[in-house]
Amino acid sequence: MKFGQLFAVAGCTALLGACSNSSLLPGQDGTLSRLDVEDMGIAVAADSQREYSFTDKKASFWYGMTHTDNWDDWHAGWNIAKRRLLSDYTVGVDGDTLSRREAEVTVYPYKIDCVYTKARENFYMFDRVELLYVELSDVKGDSVWIELSPRLISAGKQGAAGIEFVPKESAGGVITLQPFKDVAYRWNGTRLMAPADAGGFIISYTEDGSAAQVAALFRRDHEKMLRERIDRMNALEEKSNPLSSDNDTLDKAMAWIVLTTDELITCQQGNGIYAGLPWFNEYWGRDMFITMPGAVFCTGQWETARSIFSDFAKFQDRNPESETLGRIPNRANLEGIIYNTADGTPRFVTDVYEYMQYTGDTTYLASIYPAIELSINSVIEHGTDADGFLVHADADTWMDAKRQGKYPCSPRGNRAVDIQALWYEQLRSGAKMARIMGHDDESRRWDLAADSLLATFNRMFVNTADTLVYDHLNADGTPDLQYRPNMLYALDMVADTAVVTKATRDAWRRLVYPWGVASLDQNDPQFHPYHENWHHYHKDDAYHNGTVWLWNNGMAMQRMIEAGQQDIAWQLFENMNRQALYEGAVGSLSENADAWPRKGAQWARRSGTFLQAWSNAEQIRVWYQGFLGIRPALLDGCITLAPRIPSALNTLRYSELIGNGSLLGAFERTADCRIYEYRLSGIASRLKFDIEDFATFDLAVTDGSTVRVKVTDSELTASVTDRDGKTTSKIAIAPDPAKAARQQAMDRYFEGTHFAVPSMKENLPSLSRYFDPPLDYSSIE
Repeated sequence: MKFGQLFAVAGCTALLGACSNSSLLPGQDGTLSRLDVEDMGIAVAADSQREYSFTDKKASFWYGMTHTDNWDDWHAGWNIAKRRLLSDYTVGVDGDTLSRREAEVTVYPYKIDCVYTKARENFYMFDRVELLYVELSDVKGDSVWIELSPRLISAGKQGAAGIEFVPKESAGGVITLQPFKDVAYRWNGTRLMAPADAGGFIISYTEDGSAAQVAALFRRDHEKMLRERIDRMNALEEKSNPLSSDNDTLDKAMAWIVLTTDELITCQQGNGIYAGLPWFNEYWGRDMFITMPGAVFCTGQWETARSIFSDFAKFQDRNPESETLGRIPNRANLEGIIYNTADGTPRFVTDVYEYMQYTGDTTYLASIYPAIELSINSVIEHGTDADGFLVHADADTWMDAKRQGKYPCSPRGNRAVDIQALWYEQLRSGAKMARIMGHDDESRRWDLAADSLLATFNRMFVNTADTLVYDHLNADGTPDLQYRPNMLYALDMVADTAVVTKATRDAWRRLVYPWGVASLDQNDPQFHPYHENWHHYHKDDAYHNGTVWLWNNGMAMQRMIEAGQQDIAWQLFENMNRQALYEGAVGSLSENADAWPRKGAQWARRSGTFLQAWSNAEQIRVWYQGFLGIRPALLDGCITLAPRIPSALNTLRYSELIGNGSLLGAFERTADCRIYEYRLSGIASRLKFDIEDFATFDLAVTDGSTVRVKVTDSELTASVTDRDGKTTSKIAIAPDPAKAARQQAMDRYFEGTHFAVPSMKENLPSLSRYFDPPLDYSSIE
């Protein structure tokens, strides 16, 4: 079995003949085509059995399974603000149950559509309304009925507005069940029955006795409420992801991933982003600020970005006696706040700066700068060693699993490579923001600290003789030689380009499987090939010791793209799009996967949460910043455009919000040339181009102007036309021999690079013991 070559080559379409002379972009008043959410349905076969989810964008979500009746998973069904309310329901016609096992199921971003022999069921949630609508139509019978699964609720009783149930995890609220239409109904103690034309059923949750008013309002405004939800989703796609290409999988997968990511942006505890569903429906600082570039910046949600920064900054540790003074929380939920992360705070600071680069907005800085200042100064004063490294506890990195909450499973104290890279970027970003604020002395002090850190890092973390970067330094100063993906996040600090190139290639061959990036090399004695294997080991021992983490895909692909190896990166990108469309939770990327396939399988099993924010967001980010190469720097007055379009794509149309406007882009590959076309709308900027084997060049572009770049093997020509079609500038340049030679050398170096290949060894230390009965979460073996 050749695991390293699974899904290694994407399908290619035939190249067009000659270069087109007509514009690839629509007219000045035109719009780019996009998928409508009503056309994004994914049909799920009964034998596929897929998870799906919706949120109300406030504090509740529904977690369902397409073809399971009476689903009783721990988080199944309706959850509000960390409380489980209702696990499932069953509907029927006359005396017959409508079994999901027999339904034709199609999942859309805003509903699930189930077609039975005797009826059609559509299930909906609505924005910021704690209500479920189970619509029944095309009924072939005299009556319809519904039963709520009893596992999480009290017995139903007649109330003023309908049948009332008290959830066992209620905060004093009541679930009310009633027909959609205000018609007579019957209740037999477990089943609510209504006429066939009742339109289905309303399930509401209220804590103030307002169920009757909620139902009345919904009956009156349900079409408007549904239209508003659909329009919001379509607007997000139209403004942020109007993508069309000659690859249908790309178009549909990215549209879905944008929307399932957006469903995690909620206002449960202030504004924030759920880390994942179903059990991470809370705010994790680290996860949130890893997620923001893809989920919020690349989709142009500037107000959302500001509100998240401001709301989360309120939770900053400002206790001068605290060991975590200045930290942004690792986790904020309704039970409390904890600060056990060394990487959440640097990412908070760098995200603020990246927001400013995307928007050019410097006015917001004054309100958030005190939190930035405290975060940096508190580390300088109390959180660094003599070398300027940020020191931290064993489990204060993203590899944070602890057995019984006490014993780190992947200890990386006290100076992890990724933490130092984040600390360095925090200092650099902070220094730039300090200059904007007029704090010149502070800016110089932070820059000097970054300079010193950079030099020390290259001396102590980079082994040029063996061309490697250490994962972390132990408390005694010795380097740790475990091979993990964390050094990928620090390669911008490495001065030796040979080390960077080798680290990029080696990581792909040793850690990057077709299904994602493993957390530990399979030849390490601590390697655990399967995330859950309770007969052999505790799940937490595997969590960061072999288990695949999809969020690391983004950086692995980014490093390949930076090396000019976009076709290699595309293989993994395509596999993730395939997962979103055809595997696991509909439209989503999971948190984890096994490193190795199980016996008899060719693909590794997904694990962890079915929808993980940073997995989705990194797929979005690497598409825009990596493959499309769009990197705004409005504080510097420019936007870098460094497209690295994989050979599998021949045509593209897309757009991204930047500042107060947008950048429209198009690409076409023919047998004779490549055309790159860009237009600014609502903004003016200097565009800095980095295209193929040609030297970088800048063009000043006004609002409404279009840049057309035509590339052949021997020449690049670029022209700028204003909104009236008048050509305002032209350039022509020959290939840069030095740049071309560097890329040719890089191509030779990466030739034959393949995914990591599971060794499938059976004598692993982690598999050497067998427990019967199997271990569980509380086990201490």
